[in-house]
Amino acid sequence: MLSFVLSQLTSLVRRATLRESDLAPKYEKVHSFKVHTFRGPHWCEYCANFMWGLIAQGVKCADCGLNVHKQCSKVVPNDCQPDLRHVKKVYSCDLTTLVKAHNTKRPMVVDMCIQEIEARGLQSEGLYRISGFSELIEDVKLTFDRDGEKADISSSIYEDINIITGALKLYFRELPIPLITYDAYPRFIETGKILDPDKRLESLHEALKLLPPAHFETLRYLMAHLKRVTEYEKDNLMSSENLGIVFGPTLMRAPELDAMTALNDIRYQRLVVEALITNEDVLF
Repeated sequence: MLSFVLSQLTSLVRRATLRESDLAPKYEKVHSFKVHTFRGPHWCEYCANFMWGLIAQGVKCADCGLNVHKQCSKVVPNDCQPDLRHVKKVYSCDLTTLVKAHNTKRPMVVDMCIQEIEARGLQSEGLYRISGFSELIEDVKLTFDRDGEKADISSSIYEDINIITGALKLYFRELPIPLITYDAYPRFIETGKILDPDKRLESLHEALKLLPPAHFETLRYLMAHLKRVTEYEKDNLMSSENLGIVFGPTLMRAPELDAMTALNDIRYQRLVVEALITNEDVLF
């Protein structure tokens, strides 16, 4: 328990640092190499040697455009800096790729939707539980994909706040790698099965360390927002338990589990998200 208390001091320092700085952190990102056929002579951008052959001479990063030999791709540092010329959408884009391409701490869709919700929707009954019109939610998605940070999601365009909450949930559902990643998923589910509150909290703290930095930062921001939503429970009727039911399957997806196991996991997904919201102030 002592180690957990000490870790909280570190967490508080980290939170203070995050709040003091608005600069985008230097997230590490692996390259997304795909076999490529180059037209004309090409040289490897890692070893500077010629890339021989007529077809499939090497690989090209789909996010930053780096061209290297297939063998060289195995030793290239994880220093991909996505280029907006290659990252052409917001939804269904890898989270770390998106924030590095736009040089932000979190996906702009998360920041913009949450800011809009907190400006005019915290007292809305059934916030996040009630669904908006799917056609309009899809329209918000297309607006972000087309306009990025210039997207207009104000009340003059989308009067119903449930459209904005729906668009935010859709963003998380369409992430190719969930916010709580496939690699971290088993640890989070095991945490949800722990009955002792103190032990669950300690296990949850350790599980959070498995998340990539961009995922951790986005989860931190989202949980702080959902904690604020619960502060208006008298009006919106959304407790941490209710929000856990909504966001459990949205933020966590089972990695290739059979249908029965995935169904059983829903309960633990809810408990995990509920605990993250309730203990947001000590976990992040």
